[in-house]
Amino acid sequence: MDPLSVPWSVVVPVKRPELAKTRLRTLAGPHRAELARAIAADTVAAALVAQQVGEVVAVTDDDETTAVLRRLGAVVVSDDPGEGLNPALHHGATVASQRRPGAPVAALSADLPALRPDELDAALHAAREHPVSFVADVAGTGTTLYATRKVQQFSPQFGPRSRAAHRAAGAVELDLQVPSVRRDVDTPVDLWDALRLGTGPRTARVAGLLPG
Repeated sequence: MDPLSVPWSVVVPVKRPELAKTRLRTLAGPHRAELARAIAADTVAAALVAQQVGEVVAVTDDDETTAVLRRLGAVVVSDDPGEGLNPALHHGATVASQRRPGAPVAALSADLPALRPDELDAALHAAREHPVSFVADVAGTGTTLYATRKVQQFSPQFGPRSRAAHRAAGAVELDLQVPSVRRDVDTPVDLWDALRLGTGPRTARVAGLLPG
């Protein structure tokens, strides 16, 4: 098989709900944990449908999220390092490479409830042209997708100003029209914009419980 045609292993880090979506606390109120799980589940569900994706490995320590994502078809592993986002991604990438040796590996934000499989496919297809690449978020400072053709090159730098960090490390920024891949959700404005694009059903249901 042509190595450039091998489907991707996609690693998705999912925070415990009590630690997630803190900037949605006022809007979501008692529904914040449910909303966080819904956003992650819609993200993973869309990724699993993408033709470029061979497997999704989610990294989380939340039991309820684990159950939901396994029902969707994801492989779920615990956050054994427990040392933050990038160590969790490295752990997930190690598991992914053990399960599918030789497959390219990508890290995907869990905050993409409007994710469309065809747009993720477009991003991952473009990523095959570069050893290391990424997609920036809508704000232009963060990263929603980080992709490496070889797991040995996997060195994500998610966090504040990750776009600049990834560019400085030599990753190629993919300039694509993939709004659903770029639309991460951290604030109420982000959520309403994702709903405008069209979120997955779980996020839409929980959003319907929130004040207008």
